[in-house]
Amino acid sequence: MIMDNQKTQMWARCMRCGEEVEMMIHKEDVERWKSGTLIQDAMPYLSADEREILISGTCGPCFDNMYRKLD
Repeated sequence: MIMDNQKTQMWARCMRCGEEVEMMIHKEDVERWKSGTLIQDAMPYLSADEREILISGTCGPCFDNMYRKLD
């Protein structure tokens, strides 16, 4: 099987603040994730924040703000 080693530019917009996150992803990895592979296994080269926006539609700062410890 020949796989395209080229990454594709992809954007995701945070549903809370509207911030747009740009990332470079292998198309095949997105398909693997959609087919049931855990995102961290399918796209280990993405940061935790990049993976989170793909999973939940929430950027890293908004996610952290939602779940920060209240004093």
